[in-house]
Amino acid sequence: MPIVSFVSQKGGVGKSTLARALAREAAAAGLAVKIADLDTEQGTALDWGRRRMAAGIDPLVPVEAFRTAADAFKVADQFDLLVIDGPARASAGTLAIAKTSDLVVQPASPAIDDLRPAVLVFNTLVEKGIPREKLALALVRTGTEAEEAFARDYIDGRYQVLPGALPERPAYRQAQNDGMAVTEVRFTGLSQRADALVQSIIDRAGL
Repeated sequence: MPIVSFVSQKGGVGKSTLARALAREAAAAGLAVKIADLDTEQGTALDWGRRRMAAGIDPLVPVEAFRTAADAFKVADQFDLLVIDGPARASAGTLAIAKTSDLVVQPASPAIDDLRPAVLVFNTLVEKGIPREKLALALVRTGTEAEEAFARDYIDGRYQVLPGALPERPAYRQAQNDGMAVTEVRFTGLSQRADALVQSIIDRAGL
């Protein structure tokens, strides 16, 4: 059973957004999936799961809070896919998450203030023995094609940058406020952009 984890150095960069979208698409494909919310302080994914359930949105996407990654990994064999929504900031626990995960995705906006910390997190993981091929950067909150190109040039082959990008749009926030994933937004162009990025994660994880 694959384990795909989402981590970040900074809060609010799109970690939970991508975790929820991946889990939703896996559930829609008929896979038994669970989101493990490790952010015990904020519980962003857990709250989203409750909103989704209250709204009666299908497919159901189970979300459960776990104190540690080790606790979450204990239930991994019960599912076709375990999605780890890591703590709001990278920590010693990030290494534990990366060691057991099949893929570690770190979202970042095109701003250097986001890209530089993201690279430093991955550098630390590699120094601790995590293979580079397990690490991928996902571009989120992009404004223009030029911004996306800048971000890809900044990374410049040091780590894989997933194809596609999630633009900054209020419709994505509203969809999640309503218990939906960004792939369920009602605007076709935006849903297609989200689908493309999530599909790149699915392909990279070998699902």
